[in-house]
Amino acid sequence: MRYLSLIFLTTTLIITSGCTSQDDTDKTKVLISASVSLSDVMAELRDTFEEKHPDIALSLHYGASDKLAKQISKGDPVDVFLSVGEKSIVQLREQDLLATKTRTFATNRLILASNKQQPFSLSSLHQLPELDTKQIAIGSPESIPAGRYAKQALKSSGVWDATKNKLVHTDVGGQTLSYIESGKIDIGFVYRSDFKRSEFISDVLAIDEDLHDPITYSAIVTTSSNVKEKAKAFLSFLQTDTARSILKKYGFET
Repeated sequence: MRYLSLIFLTTTLIITSGCTSQDDTDKTKVLISASVSLSDVMAELRDTFEEKHPDIALSLHYGASDKLAKQISKGDPVDVFLSVGEKSIVQLREQDLLATKTRTFATNRLILASNKQQPFSLSSLHQLPELDTKQIAIGSPESIPAGRYAKQALKSSGVWDATKNKLVHTDVGGQTLSYIESGKIDIGFVYRSDFKRSEFISDVLAIDEDLHDPITYSAIVTTSSNVKEKAKAFLSFLQTDTARSILKKYGFET
C-alpha cells in the first residue's frame, strides 16, 4: 500500500543543498513542505505546474503541518509551506517568517472510518461510546491537525470523557489511516481525502463541520526563500481552475 510506505518517510524532512538555486538543467528548484494529507494530490499538481512552467522544478517533502512549521522556524530552507489548519501559519507569522499573505486554496472534511472487514454504522458521534470496539485511532491532538479537529468534535458532542480511554493517539502524519487499513485498529478519524485514496476503509460517519474548526489548507512563501517570485507562481497556480479541478478529484473542496 503506497500510503503505508509513505508515512514512515514523513518523520524527517529531507533538505537538499541546492533547493533554491539553478540546477544543471537551468531549472529553478522550489522546495515545498506540505502536509502529508496532500501527498497524493501534490504529485499531479506538481506535474501540471511544471508543464506550464518548464523553467521551474518543484521538490516536495511531507510531514505533519505542526512539525514542518517548527522545522521552518529553526531555519530549514523551505520556499513554500502548505499547511492544514491555521495554527502552524499563525506560529510562523508571529516569528515574521511569512513573505506573502496566507492563501487558502482548499478545504477538507473529517470522517470516522473503519476497516472494510469490520464495518460499523453510526448516525451521530453521540453513539460512539456505545460502539463495540476497544480502540479508536486518532491523531495526537497536540501535534496532528486531524487529531485536533477530532478532539474538538468529540468535546462538542459531549462524548470526549466517555471515549478518551479508548483513543489510541498516533504521532506520524497518516498513521491513523495506516492502522485502520491494516486492521490493527477497527475505527478512527481521518480526512475525507484519505478515505478517497484508500481501498481498504469504509466511511462510517461524516463529522458535522460545526463541531470543529474549519479544515482549511493554506499556502505561504517563507522569508528565507531565495526564489520568492518562482514560489509565488506556484501559489498563483493553486488558485486556478486547473488546480481546483485536480484538488476536487482527490477529495478536497475549493
